[in-house]
Amino acid sequence: MQLLIRFLPFADAATDDLPLPRLLRLSLFQISVGAAVVLLNGTLNRVMVVELGMPVWLVSLMVALPLVFAPLRALIGHRSDYHHSAFGLRRVPYIWWGTLLQFGGFTFMPFALLLMSAEGNQMAFMGYIAAAMAFLMVGAGLHTTQTAGLALATDLAPKEARPRVVALLYVTLLLGMLLSAILYGFFLRDFTQVKLIQVIQATAAATILLNITALWRQEAVDRKRAANPVRAPKFSATWKAFVEDRYAARLLIAVGLGTAAFSMQDILLEPYGGEVLGLSVSQTTLLTAIWAGGTLIAFSLAGWLLTKGGNPNRMSVIGAALGLFAFAAVIIAGSFSMPWLFRTGAGLIGFGGGLFAVGTLTAAMGLAQGGHTGLALGAWGAVQATAQGGAIFIGGAVRDLVSFMVEEGWIGSELSGPAFSYGVVYYMEIVLLLATLVVVIPLLLKKNQPELDAPKKFGISEML
Repeated sequence: MQLLIRFLPFADAATDDLPLPRLLRLSLFQISVGAAVVLLNGTLNRVMVVELGMPVWLVSLMVALPLVFAPLRALIGHRSDYHHSAFGLRRVPYIWWGTLLQFGGFTFMPFALLLMSAEGNQMAFMGYIAAAMAFLMVGAGLHTTQTAGLALATDLAPKEARPRVVALLYVTLLLGMLLSAILYGFFLRDFTQVKLIQVIQATAAATILLNITALWRQEAVDRKRAANPVRAPKFSATWKAFVEDRYAARLLIAVGLGTAAFSMQDILLEPYGGEVLGLSVSQTTLLTAIWAGGTLIAFSLAGWLLTKGGNPNRMSVIGAALGLFAFAAVIIAGSFSMPWLFRTGAGLIGFGGGLFAVGTLTAAMGLAQGGHTGLALGAWGAVQATAQGGAIFIGGAVRDLVSFMVEEGWIGSELSGPAFSYGVVYYMEIVLLLATLVVVIPLLLKKNQPELDAPKKFGISEML
């Protein structure tokens, strides 16, 4: 426990009312979310493109389907702020419903994928319908669970520790992604369809186990709240008041642009490693671990900077700037067949994206006014996830469109290599990062920034 407090980023968010063991147990729901993200955005997209031979645009559409529910995260957070139940629980019912949706989607997903990828199958269209339903169920469950879970953690934490508690849960998410990427890479070393089925269904079982453990005795029964429910104001009016602040609107725009810039490659990074650099399934799956490792390092640095009174908007600027170098490294690695530089670029993408995420998340926590914690976190998550989903689909579609243009001879033969179609997407991400800097830098220079709940000094020893 002492090692965790000393080395885990934001572990000093624990307090007497919310001790570290309880906080870490609550964070287990982020492990299940991280495993789902890696499976959908990492392992399955590589397997469907390379091993199952599905078109990239179709794969990108499937992977983006879970993010259809992303815009509803603000509504989910708002509804959980005022949810009425027989026991006075607000967050737990939403987390439980989300868990069931995740489990249900994962249970039949592998069979749907195999059905729609089978050659000469007259019922392949049923596979497409079933796969779409599976991805949608996982997406709905993932966003519901994460939004309500973050709001529950914020409810349990004292006001001064809330931003760091949410940041600690984000670290747990990355640890879950890192661990699951390593496990998926290990179990799929020698890829077979049977192993794929076992991995996906094991993820479904782990989701139930982790989330039940995370929820156990976390939210107290409140008979007074059950007997006297608070009438929820209209979501439209609450949302309008929230975004009327120009600072909030600009921050959400920055979140959208930056997230899109860092996410457009999510569907392409592993296929890029397989097609351009000749890496195996296991090697490309480990790219997610490298990316997550870079993000964890970024969180450690962010924790140190916040301890020194660092500005969260400055972190966002630094993260976006580092992303420019990261995507340049990925482009050069494909042009000169340099796998080590490609892995370095993947790590830098995670590092820059981590700084940008924690910076914008900490800034967004300063927007939580009037007890609308669920709305503030939901708005940040909704913009981030929506931008991520749109970027994933656009990235896959652009890659396929450019490949088609090359095959049809619309582009010169000297650019006919597979690296070119991927490179177009990476250049688009560089442009988006430049646009992000244009939006974020005025936030950094703005004098009347909202007060953040995070104190200038963390005080680890004070939390023991």
